Amino acid sequence: MLDTCAHLGEHDQLQPVVAPSDQLAAAFLKQLAHEERVRLKSDVPYGREIAEAGFAVPYDGDDPVEQLIALDEVDRQIAHVPIPADLAAVAVLVARAIEAEPGLLRRLRREAPVVVLATHVPEFVEPARAILETCAFRPDRKVQDLSQSRSMVFRKGDIGLFVRDGASKDHRVDIGNDIVGRALHARGPLVGIAPDPNRQLPRDLLRAADHRLALPSLDQHGLDLVIEAVVGGRPTRGIDPDLLRTLDIADLPVALRTMISPDACIDAIAKVLAEKADYLDAGPGLEELHGYGAAKDWGVALAADLQEYRCGSLAWAQIDNRGLLLSGPPGVGKTSFARALAKTARVPLVSTSVADWNSADYLSGTLRAIRNAFARARALAPSILFIDEIDGISDRTTIRGEHVQYWTQVVNCLLEHLAGIEDRPGVVVVAATNHPDRIDPAVRRAGRLDREIAIEKPDATTLAGIFRHYLGSDTLLEMSPMPLALAARGSTGADVEAFVRRARGAARRADREMTFEDVFTEIRQGRRPLPGPARQRIAIHEAGHAVVGRATGLGCIVDASLHDNGGELVLDHVIDGDATLPQLEAVIELALAGRVAEEIAFGNGSIGVGFGPTCDLAKATAIACDIELRFGLGSFGPIHVAATTSDLLLVKGLIEPVAARLSAVAERARKVLTKRWAQVEIIASALDDAGYLAGTEIDALMAGIDPHGGIAELRGSDVSKRGL
Repeated sequence: MLDTCAHLGEHDQLQPVVAPSDQLAAAFLKQLAHEERVRLKSDVPYGREIAEAGFAVPYDGDDPVEQLIALDEVDRQIAHVPIPADLAAVAVLVARAIEAEPGLLRRLRREAPVVVLATHVPEFVEPARAILETCAFRPDRKVQDLSQSRSMVFRKGDIGLFVRDGASKDHRVDIGNDIVGRALHARGPLVGIAPDPNRQLPRDLLRAADHRLALPSLDQHGLDLVIEAVVGGRPTRGIDPDLLRTLDIADLPVALRTMISPDACIDAIAKVLAEKADYLDAGPGLEELHGYGAAKDWGVALAADLQEYRCGSLAWAQIDNRGLLLSGPPGVGKTSFARALAKTARVPLVSTSVADWNSADYLSGTLRAIRNAFARARALAPSILFIDEIDGISDRTTIRGEHVQYWTQVVNCLLEHLAGIEDRPGVVVVAATNHPDRIDPAVRRAGRLDREIAIEKPDATTLAGIFRHYLGSDTLLEMSPMPLALAARGSTGADVEAFVRRARGAARRADREMTFEDVFTEIRQGRRPLPGPARQRIAIHEAGHAVVGRATGLGCIVDASLHDNGGELVLDHVIDGDATLPQLEAVIELALAGRVAEEIAFGNGSIGVGFGPTCDLAKATAIACDIELRFGLGSFGPIHVAATTSDLLLVKGLIEPVAARLSAVAERARKVLTKRWAQVEIIASALDDAGYLAGTEIDALMAGIDPHGGIAELRGSDVSKRGL
């Protein structure tokens, strides 16, 4: 049964899915076959190539009589003359574009219409010209290429062609308008062919155009016609429609390089497309990604919109997610996101990068590469155009010296294509950068890449999911990947892939199955895990943070973990402009609670709370200084002193109130922990055993509930007081 979709508006969405008659396409292919047959009679070397493929050919000897007889037998001996696959495909597309305009074929042969044909990609320009000259125009009319001469005589009835692929600097809207005027006066058919007519054909030609055509994409029925033109028969089966949408005309000569059966042609094409569009089958979809947060939500919404757009039930103008800038450090999976987005949306992915654009020898090559990337995405629309390393396009305000003119043209070319959203319906642009601050502000303006989402390094839970993905669904299933994630804390998804790949290699060379120890070895790279006593101390430390954090009601506990370099408690809380002195002191109490817990358990505290500018003591001291000097809540009264890194030394009398406040708040934390020590012990024990506790598990333990079922065994002097 034919599945049709409603059509909402011209140029705004996909055309309805209907079966084309293809009468004109069949006629074009028949004309091309005739041209090939004529060429075969006069081209002995070509006839020899046909013979090598298994067909009978004219006699190739010296006997003139035999040569005469052989020439007469060509039409009878050769049952089918193959047409070049790429030329046949363009013939089908040109025929369909003409047939979609009622009466246009007759006008091209009888009248003087002005026609503009968009090929989307430069590679189709010359084949489209050849098809029009061979099949669409009357053979008794003279065709003149108006792009090549300014002084030619254009007579009435002549056919004028403007053929521009965008490669020349003269392929602009302001060049050639005088020639258009003379051609229009002569009243002959006038046709312009270009990948992007609005930017490459003369302005007056566009203004005078009676018909604006665009090459459609090749569907299964059109592919069947192409295969029939190549091998003489139609296939009995088709290709996955989503896979077929990734087809480039250039793929056809590669797939059909030998003359084989129709169904074998389908297999060959499917193989070529599967290798090129592996993102449709290999790799995760958006729903399987870990740690992408807002980017994943954006992508899922876009995928749903693109599905509706493909059916014609949603207009392009109604889709709001049409441009995204992904930022984040290397290795967090920006490229993987683009592949997963294309897979979930079931649309082609066109990948490029600024490095690819700049690999051209001259400025013209760079500009052409930018145009070609957008043109290819338009030809495959709906599609995802992924631009990597977009920070390679410099901010024009920072460019100096001899490179100003070069980079200004590059930036302007990119901006022109990004801004032309209505000129590229169905094309969603996703760009990636490690340095969003280096990008020209105009690139991020509304209507271009106006949505930026930062992808951060994954947390422990996300890393565990990434480890499970790369380990596979059939490897080490009995083991939780969380210990690996904790050991790899601070790593990226790319790091995880490398850890697992190298571990597999080590196991393969040892002729055995991979183990978790193999992965640990790759993660640690000689780094030793925490020894038992240190691990116990750190578990007590993090448990102290958790208990005081819950008691002060600062926020929601996300998780607590131990790793090779220490431990961490993640608490989701925000201190903003409406914070009060009690709330600020609660933050200090939380920061000092870990060391106080160590003192209660071991009789002394470790120096780990004082390492680095982000350590517990540094955070607590900074807030205490701000209370005195900047928030107007301390012993100095309502005063604000600009922040410096040496306040404690420069401001007379500051150390005493800061130290006093820290000591008082620490004592408050001690009272809380002493009262709730049973909770500290059970959380520390569970954390020491597992290495990781989610916030819900910590909450359950505080309530005296074993998160895995049953009642938690509380230890300590105050067993009965479990509530907060």
